[in-house]
Amino acid sequence: MNKTIITVVGKDTVGIIAKVCTYLADSQINILDNLPRPSYRSFFNMMMIVDMDHANKPFGTICDDLEKLGEEIGVRIKCQREEIFTKMHRI
Repeated sequence: MNKTIITVVGKDTVGIIAKVCTYLADSQINILDNLPRPSYRSFFNMMMIVDMDHANKPFGTICDDLEKLGEEIGVRIKCQREEIFTKMHRI
């Protein structure tokens, strides 16, 4: 399985989850886990684990598209392959 970690951080507004999930569905990316956190002083924070095995675009294009989507909706979206994320956060 080709797992990727997607993080979304920014000011909380209506539709953030819907817009990110719509993009992922349109790109044939399966959401394995979605971990939105409660809003704190109107800030939004979400981490998603997705399976990109059947994605209809290359990894780099998806990351660029998500970054652009984040700019459009006022949040910061980053994606990172699971193995790199795991190695960076190992204690």
